[in-house]
Amino acid sequence: MNDSPIGVYDSGLGGLTVWREIRRLLPAESLVYLGDGKNCPYGSRPGEEIRVLADEAVGRLVHDEGCKLVVVACNTATAAAIDSLRAKYAGVPIVGMEPAVKPACLATRSRVVGVLATERSLDGELFRHTAARYGEGIEVLTVPGRGFVELVESDRESTPEAETCVRAAVEPMLERGADQIVLGCTHYPFLLPVLKRVVAGHGVTIVDPSPAVARRVEQLLDDNGLRASQMHRPTFEFRTFADEAYRRRLERKALESL
Repeated sequence: MNDSPIGVYDSGLGGLTVWREIRRLLPAESLVYLGDGKNCPYGSRPGEEIRVLADEAVGRLVHDEGCKLVVVACNTATAAAIDSLRAKYAGVPIVGMEPAVKPACLATRSRVVGVLATERSLDGELFRHTAARYGEGIEVLTVPGRGFVELVESDRESTPEAETCVRAAVEPMLERGADQIVLGCTHYPFLLPVLKRVVAGHGVTIVDPSPAVARRVEQLLDDNGLRASQMHRPTFEFRTFADEAYRRRLERKALESL
């Protein structure tokens, strides 16, 4: 048993979609969420810069917050830094994100799968390897979700502007026959109501990997004997490299997402 918290890190608000699934699946566990905020978005930053930012964030969760397990709930940071983070913090289980290409490729009927992600994630070795392994005989369409992160970070995900932005990215996938659309950034599930309107009537399944990440966290807690004790009263903390106003936004957005 271990009552220390689980850490969840993202460039900003997006990782709250993963935080939500972990809290639902593991309600007895304490959570510390670190949303960078100061340097968001990460999507087009150089890989080395992202590795430095990710190391600072994970170091804070491990050393300052005493987290027993860390989820890098950012596809871009995972693509750029997951190997170096696991090497440096070898004593702490670290869970990363990757676009859920495997389940989408296994489920497609049209043999066309769309992937929405940041430019850096689509450039990553992890994505290329997964797409090559499971995408044989399947057309995998990749489209950067340009502007998606900025919409979520500014609380504009329910605006007409958001619908215009989503349509520009998704409609070409629909025209090519995609019946699975993978959300390859943890900010993107905040746009699900808009996405569902855009794909309505096309027989499309939208694939969000967040529930699978929560199940992986549960598995690692059990494998490593890290579950919180039965008498533990969980706490939920929010941290950022930005200002107090941003920290309060994280807290509010988290509560709204439940």
